Amino acid sequence: MVDATDLSIGVTEAGGEFSGNWAQEVELLTVGQFSKWAIHAGYYSRTRSHAVGRLVSMKLGSFQYPEPKNEPVLNYAPGSPEKKALKATLVELKSQQVDVPMYINGQEVRTGNTKTMHPPHEIKHTLGTYHKGDKSHVQQAIDAALKAREAWANTSWENRANIFLRAADLIATKYRPYMNGSTMLAQSKTAFQAEIDAACEIIDFLRFNVHFLSEIYSQQPGSQPLLHNRMEWRPLEGFVLAVTPFNFTAIAGNLPTCVAMCGNVVVWKPAETQIYSARIIMEVLKEAGLPDGVINLIYVDGPTVGDVCFNHADFAGVHFTGSTGVFQHMWKTIGGNIDKYKSYPRIVGETGGKDFVVAHKSADVDTVVTALLRGAFEFQGQKCSAASRAYIPSNIADEVKKKLVEGVKSFKMGSVEDFRNFVTAVIDERSFDKIASYIDDAKASSDVEVLVGGGYDKSEGYFIEPTILEAKDPKYRTMCEEIFGPVLTIYIYDAEKWSETLELVDSTSPYALTGAVISQCRYAVEEATNALRNAAGNFYINDKPTGAVVGQQPFGGARASGTNDKAGSMLNLYRWLSARTIKETFVPPTDYRYPFMDEE
Repeated sequence: MVDATDLSIGVTEAGGEFSGNWAQEVELLTVGQFSKWAIHAGYYSRTRSHAVGRLVSMKLGSFQYPEPKNEPVLNYAPGSPEKKALKATLVELKSQQVDVPMYINGQEVRTGNTKTMHPPHEIKHTLGTYHKGDKSHVQQAIDAALKAREAWANTSWENRANIFLRAADLIATKYRPYMNGSTMLAQSKTAFQAEIDAACEIIDFLRFNVHFLSEIYSQQPGSQPLLHNRMEWRPLEGFVLAVTPFNFTAIAGNLPTCVAMCGNVVVWKPAETQIYSARIIMEVLKEAGLPDGVINLIYVDGPTVGDVCFNHADFAGVHFTGSTGVFQHMWKTIGGNIDKYKSYPRIVGETGGKDFVVAHKSADVDTVVTALLRGAFEFQGQKCSAASRAYIPSNIADEVKKKLVEGVKSFKMGSVEDFRNFVTAVIDERSFDKIASYIDDAKASSDVEVLVGGGYDKSEGYFIEPTILEAKDPKYRTMCEEIFGPVLTIYIYDAEKWSETLELVDSTSPYALTGAVISQCRYAVEEATNALRNAAGNFYINDKPTGAVVGQQPFGGARASGTNDKAGSMLNLYRWLSARTIKETFVPPTDYRYPFMDEE
């Protein structure tokens, strides 16, 4: 029975007066007016689309993917099960030489043109070989992706999502020691650095991205009486190229999978020095049920990949992490070919950094020292977010320098298999030579002093001592240029020139990835937060500028550091979706005339 109070509201909203006879009043209302009444009576909800949209609509049901918890970081304490398992896996991996194929359309592709893989910290040991591809393999990967596109795009969300959730669980259990062990051996990460990257972060990316995408799918427009609106979040039209770096196995896994999760198909080119662990990611995805052709893993040089992909009409986007120069060249090439594409490609990139720590005169000395020792030298300074330049106030400078030197001298350096080591080798000879040249220039310059470190040796592995320089000139090259190695440059400023120093920090580097302020004065913290708003996409207060966690600190920077599309958040996933609005009219008009056209 219709409630008279509700009906009176409806009639009033429709422009009339309620007589008390609900049946008579219903007859007097037009369909549109009745719908207005029904909104108030509770029979039609303007928020229906939003309420239903909180669930992902399916043919046979609606399924939620709640926000997950971050994967717990195992500590690898003496005697722990995870430490025993990891050590045994390292022995197993080193006892065999693997033959790593490319994966195109789900098939293993071997060319016979092989290249050997060696641990950066033990260059005389061979981990195995991988098969290098050429232009024809890029084309094969594109063809396989496009062939798989329709079936994959039409696969229901729950079946796509569950592939990646299963992959996360496989990494968390069966594959955990292999993900970590391969990253340790091929990329010279300590057990802890491998755990937070190759296990926890990739698990978090997979689980959180499923949740984020589920939330995006639930975002639906409002509807009105007589019509219903809905939004389709469709994949891009074409294929996406994922180009991934050596320094984070998690990034190598995330860049292709988050794109594929959205229903896209992918050509994946990893860094050569990360192929050893990339192969395990591919094995996990295949075991998790990823259909053939959705992600195609190829080992082809960058210029060749770019030449084929960026000239293809179905090129739909690039997901990139790497150097600023390479990304800028990509952008120029894509722009020059823009008339060739079916649609405007999505260009998403996270590139370089010259990340800073600026300490206020109120800063706690031990907090500053710890932030710099960890932020600058974990994983040999090869994190995009690593502290590379620091500004220390004169009132605490002597104590900070003393403790920094003591800290560096206490580091143990060597093989990843010795868990007592804090630092190991840099990734390859090219990187070694570049970093060594910066150190040599510093030794020869009167504008800078070597406080500690400065040695290097590549006879057994690519070992460079953690090095701290003190620049007399705040614009000395190691304060401005990205080095990507275990070199930290500090500059001592007048403790009373805080505001001027913040201007210096903001203007010194073209990059804007991460940065940190250390202060016990809230006024100073607020001033720094405002003054450095555009200097870092990830800003830290009283902490090191590294260690972003998925779902907690979405990662990315601007300026020369990239497009700031924030991996580990919804923002990144939006870039791999193309929205289609659908309006359905239930009672369509049958006369072109409007009421205003009638004369009284």
